[in-house]
Amino acid sequence: MPVIKSVKKALRSSARKKVYNDRRRRALKEAVKVVRDGATAKKDVREFLPAAYKAIDKAVKRGVIKKNTASRKKSRLVKLVRAVSAK
Repeated sequence: MPVIKSVKKALRSSARKKVYNDRRRRALKEAVKVVRDGATAKKDVREFLPAAYKAIDKAVKRGVIKKNTASRKKSRLVKLVRAVSAK
């Protein structure tokens, strides 16, 4: 455990931020999972794509994931949705 007062405060702050970051990360994973599971079940998932984009963008905005990671995730989701909707 920290001894210095400012480090104790930083630890508390870090714990609070962790809760928000975990929540954002979980929302991101769930939104992507809905699109992927729907695509593998051959359902029309175009309506869920905006929600996944929103979750990805919020994760980038809060610094949970990096910008290029978000771009890659979006690209792969769209590619998957197009492949499923073309069939």
